Amino acid sequence: MTMRERIAAGKLFTDQCEGLPEDRLDGKLKMWAINTLSPDELNRKDKLMRETFNITGNVSIEAPLSFCYGYNIKIGDQSYINTNCTLIDDGVISIGERVLIGPAVTIATVSHPIHPDYRSYMYSNSVTLKDGCWIGAGVTICPGVTIGENSVIGAGSVVVKDIPANTIAVGNPCQPIRKITEEDQRYYSKDHPITDADLAEERRLSRKR
Repeated sequence: MTMRERIAAGKLFTDQCEGLPEDRLDGKLKMWAINTLSPDELNRKDKLMRETFNITGNVSIEAPLSFCYGYNIKIGDQSYINTNCTLIDDGVISIGERVLIGPAVTIATVSHPIHPDYRSYMYSNSVTLKDGCWIGAGVTICPGVTIGENSVIGAGSVVVKDIPANTIAVGNPCQPIRKITEEDQRYYSKDHPITDADLAEERRLSRKR
């Protein structure tokens, strides 16, 4: 197997051969270019992001952003990544549509063997964020995790196992605490109801998008 095949299969690998160091250097150059653009260079930023990541539709990413390769990151339409996020993309990171990622989030797809004799090697396991997820500030998502559609991960959580769809989950390790229900359509925050005026304003703003 080639090293890239080993990475895809979740087997032990080293990233010091077969063109991987050159790919990481290319990724770092693109990362530097994206992170050093002026905030008003929107067209150039969009072009660079589409050359770097696998993007579908309209995506917004705040600088600075850290990543390894870039080409292993898939991002769907209307998704947003806030500032100071780190995406360790030795394996594939799949971000669905309408995903909100808060500041200082880390998504890792690679780990090392526990025993020190083998710790110079790595193995990867892809991460998937399904459509409509909201990942709070400072969350760490570990290799192999899938977060279901529309789920919310509370700020500062460490996610080490899959989270089902339509679920609020928090903590270290992150655990589901409840389902998202129709009651959540009545309140945008605790003790703050969504009024008819709010709904009318939302419809007005939607027409402008």
